Amino acid sequence: MIDRGQLFRKPFSWLYLLIAGLNLLLPLILFIKLIDVGFLDADAKSIISIFLFWLVIVFLSWVSFQLWFDRSKKVLKVSLDEDDLVATPVFSHFIQTFGEWLGVWVGVGGGLFALLLTLLLGGEAYMSISGRGIFPGLSSFDGPIFILLMPIYGFLIIVFSRFLAEQFRAIASIANNTRRS
Repeated sequence: MIDRGQLFRKPFSWLYLLIAGLNLLLPLILFIKLIDVGFLDADAKSIISIFLFWLVIVFLSWVSFQLWFDRSKKVLKVSLDEDDLVATPVFSHFIQTFGEWLGVWVGVGGGLFALLLTLLLGGEAYMSISGRGIFPGLSSFDGPIFILLMPIYGFLIIVFSRFLAEQFRAIASIANNTRRS
């Protein structure tokens, strides 16, 4: 099992399924926490704002679930039983998937959160972010800049993680093919 790579592929497939499941649970856990802290006792604007943010998290969690679930099947096929290097392709697949997951949260989630903060809270957005110590060094919140930057950051994260993963796979592929020749 070690030499053929099954020891690496199967547990990573299970890890992907676990992460997929955690992504599905996140909105439910967050909603329970929101109820526990009494967000329903807030003013209507705050309730609507929190609910819209929660809907973004539901969407991102569903996309994340789909990504990890789909990749749990694909990681089983990243290396062949006769390959010498079997752990590198599996780990590079994880790096790629993790980067895509993070890039979606930063790019799509960050952009949507910035958009919602700008539309719903306007000038109050600065107080809601920096006033509670989330970003204490932030002197102002410039929503349009964050709306544009977050998708760029997300894209760069996806590209960089994909680049790293492809480099690792290329090295493993060259080594595996050299042995067969």
